[in-house]
Amino acid sequence: MADAPNPFQLPNITKFKIALCQLSITSDKNQNLDRASRSIRLSVEQGAKLLVLPEMWNCPYSSDYFAKYAEDFDNRDASPTLSMLSEAACCHGITIIGGSLPEWDHGRLYNTCCIFGPDGRLKAKHRKIHLFDIDIPGEISFKESDTFTAGDQPTIVDTEVGRIGIGICHDIRFPELAALYRKRGVDIICYPGAFNVSTGELLWELVQRASLER
Repeated sequence: MADAPNPFQLPNITKFKIALCQLSITSDKNQNLDRASRSIRLSVEQGAKLLVLPEMWNCPYSSDYFAKYAEDFDNRDASPTLSMLSEAACCHGITIIGGSLPEWDHGRLYNTCCIFGPDGRLKAKHRKIHLFDIDIPGEISFKESDTFTAGDQPTIVDTEVGRIGIGICHDIRFPELAALYRKRGVDIICYPGAFNVSTGELLWELVQRASLER
């Protein structure tokens, strides 16, 4: 009798290197862009074909900075972060999951991840669906919903390294999104994040397992 197929077995895909770039963020936007550019270049030199940046890497993660550092993605002349990512992807011939950036669109602010192909073109963007609101007395109080508008669409993008589903940080706590991506045949799910110490250490491993087991 033949063994039943393993529903969790990964498809046969070519091996490749993924670079997960960690950045030390400052209040100087140009310095953040320079650091990201150097990190991308170093990753490519080490053989990476897919590169993932963190959440909100072009500005400090604070409501005091989001609007000030936000960019209108439809206006490339006023979007230095988007332009740098596009140029880097094209120059190095690499797929870039651009972490997330504060995006202005028709008077609203979004927490948005942009995906660029090796030709430098913007292939897709994902707006964070599940905004992070937290209040732990004596430790942390923060509400993304006071600043950002939530996205309302899942994001799947076909790339040179496979089909990728995108979430941002707190999106990982909702395994229905991962289940949807699995049903739609994604090879990789990327969740650029900026978890804080108060909650991250308590749930990071658990929510990853929950997403994988859906």
